[in-house]
Parts: sequence; structure tokens; C-alpha cells
Amino acid sequence: MRIEIPRECERIGSLQIYGLQKVYELDGGEGPHEHDSVIERIPSEVLYDRMREMAIVVPVKNERLKLIEGVLVGIPSPCQVIVVSNSPRGPVDRFNLEKEALENYAKFTGKKILVVHQKDPGLAKAFVEAGYSELLDETGIVRSGKAEGMIVGTLLAKWLGKKYLGFVDSDNYFPGAVLEYVHEYAAGFAMNNTSNTFVRISWHSKPKIMESSIFFAKWGRSSVNSNMMLNRLLTHFSGFETEIVKTGNAGEHALTVDLALKLEYAAGYAVETHHFVNLLEKYGGLLASEDDEEVSEKVTICQIESRNPHMHESKGEDHVEDMIDASLSVIYHSDLCPELLRREIMENVRSRRGDESPKEIAPVKMYPSLSKIDMDTFLSCCDEALNFNLASVRT
Repeated sequence: MRIEIPRECERIGSLQIYGLQKVYELDGGEGPHEHDSVIERIPSEVLYDRMREMAIVVPVKNERLKLIEGVLVGIPSPCQVIVVSNSPRGPVDRFNLEKEALENYAKFTGKKILVVHQKDPGLAKAFVEAGYSELLDETGIVRSGKAEGMIVGTLLAKWLGKKYLGFVDSDNYFPGAVLEYVHEYAAGFAMNNTSNTFVRISWHSKPKIMESSIFFAKWGRSSVNSNMMLNRLLTHFSGFETEIVKTGNAGEHALTVDLALKLEYAAGYAVETHHFVNLLEKYGGLLASEDDEEVSEKVTICQIESRNPHMHESKGEDHVEDMIDASLSVIYHSDLCPELLRREIMENVRSRRGDESPKEIAPVKMYPSLSKIDMDTFLSCCDEALNFNLASVRT
């Protein structure tokens, strides 16, 4: 892969946020890892070395089986795939159908796939014994939600001894786009060889049908709103207006497992935007910290613009509005958010919601950092012969 070096960088405390990087060649060929003044060439063998140490988590809920298979087609073979399903077990056992389909797919491809159901009682028991019961609902099982599935996938990646962790949505129609995302994750890690690296993908375009023609939209409505408010937040602290954030709610993202275990997680649609906010809270040097050593660690956010268009399932206008509200909520309720920005966020909500807008945007549920977990206990539960019906399709 040939990719440009970052043109811009915003530094807030120990946090470095690099501007959007453009891909000039998806396959840079073999040879040495090298760069000239502005372009870095990352050979295929370097990318594969990173992918061998990478787990790709695919959260699933009621997706069409052919759509899930298409996503798996795009994940490069060196990666460990972790499918975390929250599909219903009855009256039709959707999870069992998914598992059978994945078993058949793995038989033909030899791909390494691990499957777990999010609401298995054994998995809940592992969280309780490890001291992380916040993830459980009133019935004592893991709560529904994408963020909850991401937490499960993160810990399974740790159990498997992986160094890097990537996320891919299960409703992507283009296997080629998935393939590109994972290569860009690997490129980001190769360019920023630290224990605290976060790679976030900005879609090149999102095709829509308009007046019987294909229109390649650059930004979705959710991205426009979350990016704008995150940039406003950075501007407040730097004193200089910026537009550096382009991936405020990027579902396609990857990070080192070490960094994933240090972050807090927001429930629902807020999880991706909250990662940005939480990194500012932890490493921006803007709030009092109990751990001076952790605050001093350098953290790098790398944003890469993909080349493939991105097309996923349309879930309606209400879904988009809920995503925007959740993303803005984590900014609004952060201790970092100044009063002026809070007023601007509420003006945004009222302009979109009209008479239905609340007096104050509701907070979303937060989960503490995964460093709170007794990791040895949790991992030993995983070692106990897959007691919680963890389906090892092929490892």
C-alpha cells in the first residue's frame, strides 16, 4: 500500500490526532518498507505481519446470512475472526443458523472463526467472577447492544493473545471494501508502531440512488454532526479553529488491544464518538488524573480515507436521528464540554427534532474501563473448555 503521511496534527496533552491520510495505491507490492518526503510505501509482507496479530470482531444481530458471509469473504486470511452474535434463539434459533453457515464457510476456506452468543449465561458468569457485572442486565445476562458485543469481542481477542483489534460492521454489501479496511488497519499500525494506536476509517463515499442515478455522497448526516461538534470541542481547548476530526462515529476502526483495555465504553450508537471524548479526557491533560504515568503515555489517532465506496443496510431516518443524538450526548455530558458548546448541541437537537426535542439531551449508559476486570479470572473462564457455548468454528 502507498499512503500519504499526515499533513496535519492536533496535539492535546499526550493525544495526537492526525489528519486524514489518502491512499495512493492499495497494493504497493513487495520489497522494503520505505517512504519519500510525503508517501510511505508499506509492502504486502509488512501488512500481513500485522494482520497475523490482528483479530477482526464482527458484531451481528439478525443480519441476512449472505450479507454476513460477504463480510467474511473480505476479511484477509491471516486475521482471526470473532463473530459476536446477539440474534434471537427463538422461536427460530437465528444464532444456530449463523453458526451452521459459518461452519460451512470455514470448511471451504480454512478461515479462523470464533463465534459466541452475547447472551449466553456462561459468558455472563465469567463477567461476574471477573468483577465486571456492569455489563449485565436485570436478568443477569449481558445487555443487548453493539457496544456490549464490542466489549465481548475485545476480551476474546485478549484471550487469543492478539496484539491488534479491528471492528467491521456485519451489514456491509461490498466485500472489497471490507478487505480494504483491514489492510488500512494494518497500514496504520505499521506507520505508528506504538502500544497506543487507534486507526479510524473515513469512507471515500456512500452511494445513494437519486433520480434514477447513483450519487456518491461524501458525508452522512451522522458524520457531519458528530465531526462538527468534536472539532468545536478541540477548538475550545486549542484556541484555533480546526476541522481535523473526520471519523467521529466511524464504525470501521481498529486499535491496539492494550489501548482497548484502557478505554471506557458508551452503550448504543455512542460507542465510537465516546472513544474520541474518552481519549481526550484520559490523555488530554485537561482533567485531574489519578494515574500520572498513564496520562504521560503517547496515544495516536490515525485517520485514513478509504478508496472503495461504502454501502450498508438502510435502517431508516429514525435510526440516523438516534445515532446523532447518542453521539452528541457523550460530548454534551462530558466534563470537558464548555457551556457554550452545550447550548450549541441543544440548538442542533431542536433544529432536527422540532417539537419532539427534549429540554436536555439524555445521557447514555457508560461502562468503566476494561482495566477494571480481573483479567486472569476472565481468561481462565474462557480456558475452561468453552463452558459458555463458545463455538470454535475453526481456530
